[in-house]
Amino acid sequence: MTFIAKPKVAHPSLPRNSLGLTRRDYEGALSTLCAGCGHDSITAAIVEASWAIGLEPQNLVKLSGIGCSSKTTAYFVSGGHGFNSVHGRMPAIAMGANAANRKLQYIGVSGDGDTLSIGLGQFCHAIRRNLNMLYIIENNGVYGLTKGQFSASADIGTKAKKGETNFQPPIDPVLLAMTLGASFVARSFSGDKQQLVPLIQAGLKHEGFALIDVLSPCVTFNDHEGSTKSYAYTREHYEPAVHADFIPLEREITADYKEGEALPVVLHDGSRIVLRKLDSAYDPTDRTGAAGQIQERMRAGEYLTGLLYVEPSQNEFHQVNGTPDAPLNSLPYEVLSPGSKGLEKVLARYR
Repeated sequence: MTFIAKPKVAHPSLPRNSLGLTRRDYEGALSTLCAGCGHDSITAAIVEASWAIGLEPQNLVKLSGIGCSSKTTAYFVSGGHGFNSVHGRMPAIAMGANAANRKLQYIGVSGDGDTLSIGLGQFCHAIRRNLNMLYIIENNGVYGLTKGQFSASADIGTKAKKGETNFQPPIDPVLLAMTLGASFVARSFSGDKQQLVPLIQAGLKHEGFALIDVLSPCVTFNDHEGSTKSYAYTREHYEPAVHADFIPLEREITADYKEGEALPVVLHDGSRIVLRKLDSAYDPTDRTGAAGQIQERMRAGEYLTGLLYVEPSQNEFHQVNGTPDAPLNSLPYEVLSPGSKGLEKVLARYR
Protein backbone atom coordinates (compact mmCIF):
# COMPACT_ATOMS: atom_id res chain seq x y z
CA MET A 1 0.00 0.00 0.00
CA THR A 2 1.53 3.32 -1.10
CA PHE A 3 0.89 6.54 0.78
CA ILE A 4 1.74 10.06 -0.33
CA ALA A 5 3.02 12.39 2.37
CA LYS A 6 1.43 15.82 2.76
CA PRO A 7 3.58 18.95 2.70
CA LYS A 8 4.60 19.98 6.22
CA VAL A 9 4.31 23.72 5.63
CA ALA A 10 1.84 25.36 8.02
CA HIS A 11 0.81 29.01 8.22
CA PRO A 12 2.07 30.63 11.46
CA SER A 13 -1.37 32.09 12.22
CA LEU A 14 -3.11 28.70 12.43
CA PRO A 15 -4.96 28.26 15.77
CA ARG A 16 -3.32 26.01 18.34
CA ASN A 17 -4.82 23.71 20.95
CA SER A 18 -3.87 23.22 24.61
CA LEU A 19 -0.71 21.35 23.52
CA GLY A 20 0.36 24.13 21.17
CA LEU A 21 -0.41 21.98 18.11
CA THR A 22 -2.32 22.96 14.96
CA ARG A 23 -4.81 20.86 13.05
CA ARG A 24 -2.05 20.09 10.56
CA ASP A 25 -0.25 18.16 13.31
CA TYR A 26 -3.19 15.74 13.40
CA GLU A 27 -3.23 14.99 9.69
CA GLY A 28 -1.70 11.97 7.96
CA ALA A 29 -0.96 10.90 4.40
CA LEU A 30 -2.91 12.07 1.38
CA SER A 31 -6.03 9.98 0.80
CA THR A 32 -6.11 7.52 -2.10
CA LEU A 33 -9.85 6.92 -1.77
CA CYS A 34 -12.29 7.98 -4.49
CA ALA A 35 -13.05 11.70 -4.63
CA GLY A 36 -16.22 12.38 -2.66
CA CYS A 37 -15.94 9.23 -0.52
CA GLY A 38 -17.69 9.62 2.82
CA HIS A 39 -14.73 7.98 4.55
CA ASP A 40 -12.61 11.08 3.92
CA SER A 41 -15.25 13.19 5.65
CA ILE A 42 -14.93 10.90 8.68
CA THR A 43 -11.15 11.37 8.60
CA ALA A 44 -11.65 15.14 8.70
CA ALA A 45 -13.96 14.75 11.70
CA ILE A 46 -11.41 12.59 13.54
CA VAL A 47 -8.69 15.19 12.88
CA GLU A 48 -10.90 17.99 14.18
CA ALA A 49 -12.00 16.04 17.28
CA SER A 50 -8.45 14.94 18.16
CA TRP A 51 -7.13 18.49 17.81
CA ALA A 52 -9.97 20.02 19.83
CA ILE A 53 -9.54 17.77 22.89
CA GLY A 54 -5.75 18.09 22.82
CA LEU A 55 -5.09 14.42 22.22
CA GLU A 56 -1.36 13.69 22.46
CA PRO A 57 -0.39 12.11 19.11
CA GLN A 58 2.32 9.87 20.59
CA ASN A 59 -0.26 8.36 22.96
CA LEU A 60 -2.71 7.34 20.25
CA VAL A 61 -2.98 3.83 18.81
CA LYS A 62 -4.80 3.48 15.47
CA LEU A 63 -6.00 0.04 14.43
CA SER A 64 -7.78 -1.31 11.38
CA GLY A 65 -8.51 -4.47 9.43
CA ILE A 66 -9.02 -4.84 5.66
CA GLY A 67 -11.10 -2.75 3.27
CA CYS A 68 -11.47 0.84 2.09
CA SER A 69 -12.31 1.88 5.65
CA SER A 70 -9.13 0.34 6.98
CA LYS A 71 -7.01 2.75 4.93
CA THR A 72 -8.41 5.61 7.01
CA THR A 73 -5.92 5.16 9.86
CA ALA A 74 -3.11 6.30 7.53
CA TYR A 75 -4.88 9.61 6.94
CA PHE A 76 -4.97 11.05 10.48
CA VAL A 77 -2.51 11.65 13.36
CA SER A 78 0.66 10.56 11.59
CA GLY A 79 2.52 10.82 14.90
CA GLY A 80 0.49 8.02 16.47
CA HIS A 81 1.09 4.26 16.51
CA GLY A 82 -0.62 2.25 13.77
CA PHE A 83 -1.42 -1.41 13.14
CA ASN A 84 -3.25 -2.67 10.05
CA SER A 85 -4.38 -6.19 10.94
CA VAL A 86 -5.86 -9.00 8.83
CA HIS A 87 -9.51 -9.08 7.79
CA GLY A 88 -11.90 -8.91 10.76
CA ARG A 89 -9.22 -9.35 13.42
CA MET A 90 -8.70 -5.75 14.49
CA PRO A 91 -10.56 -6.13 17.85
CA ALA A 92 -8.22 -8.93 18.97
CA ILE A 93 -5.16 -6.79 18.20
CA ALA A 94 -6.78 -3.87 20.03
CA MET A 95 -7.47 -6.07 23.05
CA GLY A 96 -3.89 -7.33 23.22
CA ALA A 97 -2.44 -3.84 22.88
CA ASN A 98 -4.89 -2.42 25.41
CA ALA A 99 -4.10 -5.17 27.91
CA ALA A 100 -0.38 -4.45 27.57
CA ASN A 101 -0.64 -0.69 27.88
CA ARG A 102 -3.79 0.84 29.35
CA LYS A 103 -2.28 4.34 29.37
CA LEU A 104 -2.68 4.82 25.61
CA GLN A 105 -5.83 5.83 23.71
CA TYR A 106 -7.21 3.47 21.09
CA ILE A 107 -9.17 4.20 17.92
CA GLY A 108 -10.30 1.28 15.76
CA VAL A 109 -11.62 2.08 12.28
CA SER A 110 -13.46 -0.68 10.45
CA GLY A 111 -16.06 -1.19 7.75
CA ASP A 112 -19.42 -2.91 7.76
CA GLY A 113 -17.88 -5.85 5.89
CA ASP A 114 -14.81 -6.06 8.13
CA THR A 115 -16.94 -5.80 11.30
CA LEU A 116 -20.23 -7.57 10.58
CA SER A 117 -19.08 -10.52 8.47
CA ILE A 118 -15.69 -12.14 9.05
CA GLY A 119 -15.04 -10.00 12.13
CA LEU A 120 -18.44 -10.34 13.81
CA GLY A 121 -17.25 -12.68 16.58
CA GLN A 122 -14.29 -10.43 17.38
CA PHE A 123 -16.55 -7.36 17.43
CA CYS A 124 -19.02 -9.02 19.82
CA HIS A 125 -16.34 -10.01 22.34
CA ALA A 126 -14.76 -6.55 22.33
CA ILE A 127 -18.18 -5.18 23.30
CA ARG A 128 -18.80 -7.93 25.85
CA ARG A 129 -15.49 -7.19 27.58
CA ASN A 130 -16.14 -3.43 27.43
CA LEU A 131 -12.72 -2.80 25.93
CA ASN A 132 -11.63 0.79 26.47
CA MET A 133 -11.53 2.06 22.88
CA LEU A 134 -13.38 4.11 20.28
CA TYR A 135 -14.66 1.84 17.49
CA ILE A 136 -15.81 3.62 14.31
CA ILE A 137 -17.68 1.71 11.61
CA GLU A 138 -17.59 3.36 8.19
CA ASN A 139 -20.83 1.84 6.95
CA ASN A 140 -21.65 1.87 3.22
CA GLY A 141 -23.33 -1.53 2.77
CA VAL A 142 -20.80 -2.92 0.28
CA TYR A 143 -17.33 -4.42 0.01
CA GLY A 144 -15.87 -1.44 -1.83
CA LEU A 145 -12.32 -2.77 -2.10
CA THR A 146 -13.42 -5.98 -3.85
CA LYS A 147 -15.87 -4.48 -6.36
CA GLY A 148 -19.10 -3.90 -4.47
CA GLN A 149 -20.48 -7.20 -3.18
CA PHE A 150 -23.21 -6.93 -0.54
CA SER A 151 -22.04 -6.61 3.05
CA ALA A 152 -23.96 -7.87 6.09
CA SER A 153 -25.46 -4.39 6.62
CA ALA A 154 -27.15 -4.31 3.18
CA ASP A 155 -30.93 -4.06 3.48
CA ILE A 156 -33.38 -6.55 1.97
CA GLY A 157 -34.21 -5.43 -1.57
CA THR A 158 -30.91 -3.64 -2.10
CA LYS A 159 -29.69 -3.96 -5.69
CA ALA A 160 -25.99 -4.32 -6.46
CA LYS A 161 -24.30 -2.32 -9.20
CA LYS A 162 -24.71 -5.22 -11.65
CA GLY A 163 -28.37 -5.74 -10.77
CA GLU A 164 -28.38 -8.57 -8.22
CA THR A 165 -30.91 -8.21 -5.38
CA ASN A 166 -30.09 -8.88 -1.73
CA PHE A 167 -32.60 -11.11 0.10
CA GLN A 168 -30.61 -11.55 3.32
CA PRO A 169 -31.76 -9.53 6.37
CA PRO A 170 -29.21 -6.93 7.53
CA ILE A 171 -27.27 -6.85 10.79
CA ASP A 172 -27.71 -3.48 12.49
CA PRO A 173 -24.49 -2.79 14.45
CA VAL A 174 -26.24 -0.28 16.72
CA LEU A 175 -28.97 -2.68 17.87
CA LEU A 176 -26.45 -5.53 18.12
CA ALA A 177 -24.13 -3.46 20.31
CA MET A 178 -26.97 -2.43 22.60
CA THR A 179 -28.14 -6.05 22.93
CA LEU A 180 -24.60 -7.10 23.91
CA GLY A 181 -24.41 -4.42 26.60
CA ALA A 182 -22.26 -1.74 24.94
CA SER A 183 -21.78 1.25 27.21
CA PHE A 184 -21.66 3.94 24.46
CA VAL A 185 -23.60 3.65 21.20
CA ALA A 186 -24.04 6.37 18.57
CA ARG A 187 -24.90 6.74 14.91
CA SER A 188 -24.13 9.59 12.55
CA PHE A 189 -23.71 10.54 8.90
CA SER A 190 -20.29 11.22 7.41
CA GLY A 191 -21.41 14.55 5.99
CA ASP A 192 -22.78 15.88 9.29
CA LYS A 193 -19.54 17.20 10.77
CA GLN A 194 -21.40 19.32 13.32
CA GLN A 195 -22.83 16.15 14.90
CA LEU A 196 -20.01 13.72 14.21
CA VAL A 197 -17.13 15.72 15.73
CA PRO A 198 -18.62 15.97 19.25
CA LEU A 199 -19.64 12.30 19.11
CA ILE A 200 -16.02 11.35 18.38
CA GLN A 201 -14.84 13.62 21.20
CA ALA A 202 -17.29 11.97 23.60
CA GLY A 203 -16.25 8.51 22.41
CA LEU A 204 -12.57 9.29 23.01
CA LYS A 205 -13.36 10.49 26.54
CA HIS A 206 -15.64 7.55 27.40
CA GLU A 207 -14.18 4.85 29.67
CA GLY A 208 -15.18 1.61 28.00
CA PHE A 209 -16.24 0.49 24.54
CA ALA A 210 -17.58 3.40 22.47
CA LEU A 211 -19.22 2.54 19.13
CA ILE A 212 -20.05 5.08 16.44
CA ASP A 213 -21.76 3.66 13.35
CA VAL A 214 -21.26 6.23 10.57
CA LEU A 215 -23.32 6.00 7.38
CA SER A 216 -20.75 6.77 4.70
CA PRO A 217 -21.68 7.03 0.98
CA CYS A 218 -19.67 4.99 -1.52
CA VAL A 219 -19.43 7.00 -4.75
CA THR A 220 -18.44 3.96 -6.81
CA PHE A 221 -20.50 0.93 -5.79
CA ASN A 222 -23.58 2.69 -4.48
CA ASP A 223 -23.81 4.64 -7.72
CA HIS A 224 -26.85 2.83 -9.13
CA GLU A 225 -30.60 2.50 -8.81
CA GLY A 226 -31.93 0.36 -5.98
CA SER A 227 -29.13 0.72 -3.46
CA THR A 228 -30.46 1.19 0.05
CA LYS A 229 -27.34 1.69 2.12
CA SER A 230 -26.98 4.62 -0.11
CA TYR A 231 -29.67 4.39 0.11
CA ALA A 232 -33.11 3.22 0.77
CA TYR A 233 -35.21 5.25 -1.65
CA THR A 234 -34.84 5.73 -5.38
CA ARG A 235 -35.93 8.71 -7.38
CA GLU A 236 -37.58 8.46 -10.79
CA HIS A 237 -34.33 8.85 -12.71
CA TYR A 238 -30.69 8.48 -11.82
CA GLU A 239 -27.26 8.99 -13.29
CA PRO A 240 -25.83 6.02 -15.23
CA ALA A 241 -23.60 3.63 -13.34
CA VAL A 242 -19.91 4.39 -13.58
CA HIS A 243 -18.27 2.42 -16.37
CA ALA A 244 -14.86 0.73 -16.40
CA ASP A 245 -12.59 1.95 -13.60
CA PHE A 246 -13.12 5.68 -14.05
CA ILE A 247 -14.56 7.37 -10.97
CA PRO A 248 -15.82 10.89 -11.76
CA LEU A 249 -14.99 13.69 -9.35
CA GLU A 250 -17.83 14.10 -6.85
CA ARG A 251 -18.41 16.66 -4.15
CA GLU A 252 -18.58 15.76 -0.48
CA ILE A 253 -22.18 15.24 0.69
CA THR A 254 -23.00 17.36 3.73
CA ALA A 255 -26.03 17.50 6.02
CA ASP A 256 -27.18 20.35 8.23
CA TYR A 257 -30.38 19.87 10.25
CA LYS A 258 -31.64 20.64 13.75
CA GLU A 259 -32.50 18.44 16.74
CA GLY A 260 -35.68 16.45 16.22
CA GLU A 261 -35.78 17.14 12.47
CA ALA A 262 -35.76 14.61 9.64
CA LEU A 263 -33.66 15.32 6.57
CA PRO A 264 -33.72 13.46 3.22
CA VAL A 265 -30.15 13.28 1.92
CA VAL A 266 -29.73 12.85 -1.84
CA LEU A 267 -26.66 10.81 -2.71
CA HIS A 268 -24.37 10.78 -5.72
CA ASP A 269 -26.58 8.36 -7.64
CA GLY A 270 -29.80 10.30 -7.03
CA SER A 271 -31.05 7.85 -4.42
CA ARG A 272 -31.58 9.05 -0.86
CA ILE A 273 -31.71 8.19 2.82
CA VAL A 274 -33.68 9.91 5.55
CA LEU A 275 -31.80 10.96 8.70
CA ARG A 276 -33.60 11.94 11.91
CA LYS A 277 -31.60 13.72 14.61
CA LEU A 278 -32.41 13.05 18.26
CA ASP A 279 -34.26 15.82 20.12
CA SER A 280 -33.56 17.20 23.60
CA ALA A 281 -36.28 15.04 25.20
CA TYR A 282 -34.53 11.80 24.21
CA ASP A 283 -33.07 9.81 27.12
CA PRO A 284 -29.76 8.13 26.08
CA THR A 285 -29.54 6.26 29.43
CA ASP A 286 -32.70 4.18 28.77
CA ARG A 287 -31.45 1.11 26.88
CA THR A 288 -34.91 -0.38 26.27
CA GLY A 289 -36.43 2.91 25.19
CA ALA A 290 -33.49 3.64 22.89
CA ALA A 291 -33.77 0.25 21.16
CA GLY A 292 -37.50 0.78 20.70
CA GLN A 293 -37.06 4.21 19.12
CA ILE A 294 -34.30 2.99 16.80
CA GLN A 295 -36.52 0.17 15.53
CA GLU A 296 -39.54 2.46 15.24
CA ARG A 297 -37.64 4.90 13.04
CA MET A 298 -36.19 2.06 10.96
CA ARG A 299 -39.73 0.85 10.21
CA ALA A 300 -40.46 4.37 9.02
CA GLY A 301 -37.42 4.23 6.74
CA GLU A 302 -35.32 6.61 8.84
CA TYR A 303 -31.89 6.36 10.48
CA LEU A 304 -31.90 7.82 13.99
CA THR A 305 -28.66 9.74 14.59
CA GLY A 306 -26.88 11.05 17.68
CA LEU A 307 -25.79 9.56 21.01
CA LEU A 308 -28.26 6.68 21.19
CA TYR A 309 -27.16 5.07 24.47
CA VAL A 310 -24.54 5.63 27.17
CA GLU A 311 -23.79 3.94 30.50
CA PRO A 312 -20.87 5.80 32.12
CA SER A 313 -20.83 3.71 35.32
CA GLN A 314 -20.24 0.34 33.65
CA ASN A 315 -16.85 -1.21 34.51
CA GLU A 316 -14.39 -1.33 31.63
CA PHE A 317 -11.99 -4.13 30.71
CA HIS A 318 -9.21 -3.32 33.20
CA GLN A 319 -11.58 -2.77 36.12
CA VAL A 320 -13.29 -6.11 35.52
CA ASN A 321 -9.99 -7.99 35.33
CA GLY A 322 -8.28 -6.15 38.19
CA THR A 323 -5.16 -5.28 36.22
CA PRO A 324 -2.56 -3.01 37.85
CA ASP A 325 -2.47 0.71 37.16
CA ALA A 326 0.94 0.37 35.52
CA PRO A 327 0.97 -0.90 31.92
CA LEU A 328 1.78 -4.63 31.79
CA ASN A 329 4.61 -3.99 29.35
CA SER A 330 6.34 -1.83 31.98
CA LEU A 331 6.34 -4.48 34.73
CA PRO A 332 9.53 -6.48 35.38
CA TYR A 333 9.64 -10.19 34.62
CA GLU A 334 9.76 -11.06 38.33
CA VAL A 335 6.35 -9.44 38.84
CA LEU A 336 4.74 -10.94 35.73
CA SER A 337 6.02 -14.50 36.34
CA PRO A 338 3.96 -16.43 38.95
CA GLY A 339 6.82 -18.84 39.68
CA SER A 340 6.50 -22.61 39.98
CA LYS A 341 4.26 -22.51 43.08
CA GLY A 342 1.99 -19.90 41.56
CA LEU A 343 1.76 -21.92 38.35
CA GLU A 344 0.80 -25.02 40.34
CA LYS A 345 -2.10 -23.09 41.90
CA VAL A 346 -3.28 -21.94 38.49
CA LEU A 347 -3.16 -25.48 37.06
CA ALA A 348 -4.92 -26.88 40.13
CA ARG A 349 -8.01 -24.85 39.21
CA TYR A 350 -8.41 -26.97 36.07
CA ARG A 351 -8.00 -30.41 37.61
